[in-house]
Amino acid sequence: MIDTGTTAWLLTSAALVMLMTPGLAFFYGGMSRAKSVLNMMLMSFASIAVVSVLWVLVGHSLSYSEGFGALDMFIGGFDYVGLTSLIGEVDAEGGYPLLVDAGFQMMFAVITVALISGAIADRAKFGAWLLFAPIWALLVYFPVAHWVWGSGWIGALEIGGYEVIDFAGGTAVHINAGAAALALTFVLGRRKGFGSESMRPHNLPFVLLGAALLWFGWFGFNAGSAYAADATAALALVNTQVATAAATAAWMLVERIRYGKVSALGFASGAIAGLVAITPAAANVTPVGAIILGLLSGAVCAYAISWKFKFKYDDALDVVGIHMVGGIIGCLALGFLAAEATGGSAGLFYGGGIGLLAVQAISVVGVMLYSFVVTFIIGKVIDLIIGFRIPEEVETNGLDHELHAESAYAFDELDEMEAEAVSSPTPPGEGTASPQVKA
Repeated sequence: MIDTGTTAWLLTSAALVMLMTPGLAFFYGGMSRAKSVLNMMLMSFASIAVVSVLWVLVGHSLSYSEGFGALDMFIGGFDYVGLTSLIGEVDAEGGYPLLVDAGFQMMFAVITVALISGAIADRAKFGAWLLFAPIWALLVYFPVAHWVWGSGWIGALEIGGYEVIDFAGGTAVHINAGAAALALTFVLGRRKGFGSESMRPHNLPFVLLGAALLWFGWFGFNAGSAYAADATAALALVNTQVATAAATAAWMLVERIRYGKVSALGFASGAIAGLVAITPAAANVTPVGAIILGLLSGAVCAYAISWKFKFKYDDALDVVGIHMVGGIIGCLALGFLAAEATGGSAGLFYGGGIGLLAVQAISVVGVMLYSFVVTFIIGKVIDLIIGFRIPEEVETNGLDHELHAESAYAFDELDEMEAEAVSSPTPPGEGTASPQVKA
C-alpha cells in the first residue's frame, strides 16, 4: 500500500535536487569569465539531458540491481534496464513507488556529473564534454553508487562492528566528482594566463543566486535521503542549515584574516563547502556537531582552494578545493563526531572505537583513487581521439562566440548602436518632439 506522505516527500525532494543543477549552472556561470559564461552553464544543463536518459536506460540498474556473482561487489546487473519492471511496484517497507526512488536518485547522478565541469571552465570542447559525461557516468558514477548504496563493497565493509556512514553522498557524489575534476585538470592543462592574469568571477549576483538555489535544493538532497518525512529528515534539515551557516562564518573569518576583507564570493563558497561536508553526516551528528563540522569545513576549504596555485593545477572554479576536500572532511569527521543519540554508531569523541574512522578512511581513499585513475584514462582517450581542449585562439576569443555563436551580454552591439546614434542626427519627429508640433 502506498504511503502518500512519504511519496509526496520523495517527489518534492526529487524536484528540489533537480533544481540544484540549474543552481549550479548559475553558480559556475557567475564564477566564469563573461566570454564563456553560456558555455559553462550549458555544460550543467547538458548533464541533465544526457545523464537523465542514460539513468533510465541502464544507470539505475547498474547502480541498484544485484550484479553477477562476485561482480556484485563492484557493479550491478540488468534487472531494471529501462525501468519497466518498476512500474507499479511499491517498496514494502517505505510504502513509496520504486519509480519515485529511481527518479530521486536520477537527480543525484545528474548533479554529480555536472559538478566536474567547473574544474575545466574556459578550455574544454563542448563536444568532448558531451562524450565524456555519459562515459564517466557509466564507468565511474554508476559503479561507485553501487559500491555505496547498492550491494557493493563499501556498503558491505565492516571493521570491529562499524559500517561505513555516507548518508547522502559524501563519497559517491562529492569526493567522486572532486577527484574526477582533479584528473581532468591534468588532462587539459592550465588556462592561458593562469597564475599571471586576473580570472575573477564576472557576475557575483549570479554566484549568490546559484548558491541560494543550491542551498535551497540541498534540503531535498539531505533531508530527502531519510526516505520519509520523519525525525531523521528533521535532524538532517537542521544539521544542513547550521553546518552551512557555520561554514560561511568560518570562510569569511579566514578571508578577513588573510586579506583584510570579506567577499560575496567567499560567503557563497563557504556555504557550498558547508553543504558538501554535512552531506555524508547529516543524520549522524548532533546539531552542535554539525556546527563544528561546518566551521572546520569552511576554514579548511578556504585554504584548500589556494593549493592550486602552489601545486600548479588549474581547478578553474574550485571543485577540488570545495567538493573533494569538503567531502573528505565530512566523511572522516564522522569517525570523531558521530553520535549514538542519532540512532547510529558513536565516533571517538562520543566513546566509540577506531573502527568507524577506519572504514570511513578506506571508503574515502577507495573512491578517490578509483575516480581519479579512471577519469584520467577516459579523459586521455577522448583527448587522443577528438581532442579535449579547445585551440588557443578559441580560448582567447571566448567559447560562447566560437563554439555556440552566442554571447551572454550584447555589449558590442550596444556600443555599435550608440556610435551610430551619435554619428547620425535624429530626423525631426523621431525620438524627440519637432519644435513645430504643438500640443
